[in-house]
Amino acid sequence: MSQEKPAKAFKKPLLPIRLRKLIGFVLILVLLFFYALIVMRFAVSTNIPESGVKQFFFYLVMGMAWIIPAGAIIYWMERPDTPPK
Repeated sequence: MSQEKPAKAFKKPLLPIRLRKLIGFVLILVLLFFYALIVMRFAVSTNIPESGVKQFFFYLVMGMAWIIPAGAIIYWMERPDTPPK
């Protein structure tokens, strides 16, 4: 006896996909601009260790941390206007 979960109700987005993509594009550009400024300021104002390995991991983490908010914006941008079939 397998019980199937009811399908999640489709909620039509308020904005059409073309407008969401335009807004998302601008938001990602603004995010990257301010994120770069914040990371540069943080890197200059703190004492980053002289060790090459520690510097590598610092810049690796700082260089990839913007992906999480950008991914949320992209997820919002790509929501379909019509329910999936």
